[in-house]
Amino acid sequence: MPASTTLSGTEHTGADRAEKVWTGAGALTADMPGLGHRIGVLAVQGAFAAHRNVLRRLGADVVEVRTPAQLSEVEAIVLPGGESTTISMMLRFNELLQPLRSAIVKGGLPTLGTCAGMIVLASEILDGRDDQECLGAIDISVRRNAFGRQVDSFEYDLPVNGMGDRPFPAVFIRAPVVTSVGPDVEVLASIGDEPVLCRQGRVLVAAFHPELSGDDRLHRHLIDLLR
Repeated sequence: MPASTTLSGTEHTGADRAEKVWTGAGALTADMPGLGHRIGVLAVQGAFAAHRNVLRRLGADVVEVRTPAQLSEVEAIVLPGGESTTISMMLRFNELLQPLRSAIVKGGLPTLGTCAGMIVLASEILDGRDDQECLGAIDISVRRNAFGRQVDSFEYDLPVNGMGDRPFPAVFIRAPVVTSVGPDVEVLASIGDEPVLCRQGRVLVAAFHPELSGDDRLHRHLIDLLR
């Protein structure tokens, strides 16, 4: 977490936050906008189960995507948090890297990427390994774990453009930082001068973990992109 950033949210340890699950409190509501839609959650590594559960509560038919055949079945996809280098390796191992890139970049597949998912979707990883590939689905440069280690995890009441007056309870765990954005990228939320929620076309990326927040507005936004 940069020393210059002042946070108004409540800080928690990474262990505390990693254990948080949705319990029915917060902003989740009873309507089900996902009904009739088949949405994928990339399930090669990372925190995909919590995304799956939120989307199911919104009525979506959720597919855990591990193969190109499963990818071809879905109308939208979530790339979850986890370990970005491992996700990149598993995409190559499962022969998903090029099909996923093609589906998102060329096919316009609505996509939500969170934390490590944002890194994988970026056009440039400033501190990535030599063998780490990104999809180039959104014109941003990122730096991994720039908000600090797991013990530096925190919550922040994040104002988001287009989401009304109620801030989003953003959960940051070893979060990446967006260091630059291209001209076609819309910055929807920032902490200080650092963008943490961006959109380009049908690709939405967050440096935080909305699936752990008890607030389903970003998942609803993904469903809205289907319309």
